[in-house]
Amino acid sequence: MNTQSAAPVQEENPLGTLPVGRLLINFSLPAIISCLINSIYNIVDQIFIGQGVGYLGNAATTVAFPLMTILLAFGTMIGAGSSAHAAIRLGEQNEHEARQALNNAFSFTIALGLVLMALGLIFLQPILTLFGATENIMPYAIDYTGIILLGTPFNLVSIVLSNLARTDGHPRMSMYGMLIGAALNTVLDPVYIFVFHWGVKGAAIATITSQIISAVVLTLYFIRPSKNNPRHMRLDRKLMKPDASLILRFLTLGISSGITQSVACIMQVVMNKSLVYYGDLASGISGDIALSAMGVVTKIAMIMGAFGVGVGIGAQPILGYNRGARKFDRIRRTYLMAVIFATILIFVCWIFCQTMPETIIGIFGDDNASFSDFAVKCLRIYLFSIFCAGFQIVSTSYFQATGQPLKASILSMLRQLLLLIPLMLILPLFFGLNGILYSAPIADASSAIIVACFIVPEMRKLNRAVHEEHLYGKV
Repeated sequence: MNTQSAAPVQEENPLGTLPVGRLLINFSLPAIISCLINSIYNIVDQIFIGQGVGYLGNAATTVAFPLMTILLAFGTMIGAGSSAHAAIRLGEQNEHEARQALNNAFSFTIALGLVLMALGLIFLQPILTLFGATENIMPYAIDYTGIILLGTPFNLVSIVLSNLARTDGHPRMSMYGMLIGAALNTVLDPVYIFVFHWGVKGAAIATITSQIISAVVLTLYFIRPSKNNPRHMRLDRKLMKPDASLILRFLTLGISSGITQSVACIMQVVMNKSLVYYGDLASGISGDIALSAMGVVTKIAMIMGAFGVGVGIGAQPILGYNRGARKFDRIRRTYLMAVIFATILIFVCWIFCQTMPETIIGIFGDDNASFSDFAVKCLRIYLFSIFCAGFQIVSTSYFQATGQPLKASILSMLRQLLLLIPLMLILPLFFGLNGILYSAPIADASSAIIVACFIVPEMRKLNRAVHEEHLYGKV
């Protein structure tokens, strides 16, 4: 009876049977779209605020961005960790523990979201001061960030369930949930800013409304059963009772994703402070202008990085399932295809940034010539080596999905904490404001070399496992 009951589960889950290339495309494309949508939430606000409020409004969103990154860090840590844990358990044909991971992640996320929302609102002004808000920017930053914080629980739930929907074998549902919210945000932003004249408050209200809708759509997927939905995991009140050991296990698996975002937050704070300081020292450029311009460029970098992150996220369930099923050849092929796919996508975006930066920057407003000129310069220099990012992102996802959290955590900290932040502090001492711009391409190229030192031995070990797999007929 046990053998008969296990067989249908294996046949139902395509992660261990369908061609790897087809799986990677099916899972990565919705994940890329979801990541792009997550970036669009911020960049759409920046576009409409730039057109309707001006560069000070854009600077306010730049100051708020580190706080939003902290929230994203918690969401991705829980989402990626619970997703990796569930994928491994599904690969082992253990659906009960996979369902436990879903339900514990859901209840833990809501509780954490409420706590973070309360703390953010209580300490809002000191936090914004720490993140680089000047006297001119502070009123806009308070209006925008105070409203954004109200949507924290919904924001986190949508991030976590988006990851788990992919692991459940329905990557398109993850995409649909995020796409509906992004479309709504794009529609509401111009209405609230230009029709109702709510300024940055309107952009924030549009954002949290969209996050609420995304969270509801994804929650309903795991609540309302139909023929194929959900396929393996379902929300069940009985399984939502917190299991500390389970929560700790999936947080450990997801910590590299959390570290990536946390380090990004530290980097953003260091950058904001440096931009204000060295921008005020540079002739013809104020700290407010430097902060606003770099804010636009970092949002563009987010969109480019979303392609790599999306491919990495799409590959994770495939890697995790086949790791649990000990299908090493499928693991190797998934990783190599993912690296190539991510690198090509980011490289195409890089070409546009280098050849038509004025057109790209013009989308965010051109009311100030100093802002436009410096933003174009930032776009060309700061993102000069970003095409290396796909290799690092996918490699980090590989170690995370295959149950190697220490290596994943080290690689997560590599570019920003160990390379970019020190360079951002040292180079401006010699090159002023330009030193901040030079730090990114140097960090990108250096991190790619170091990642290769991790991944080459791993591939050799994987090749040996593949050889043994074929030798003993386990394919």
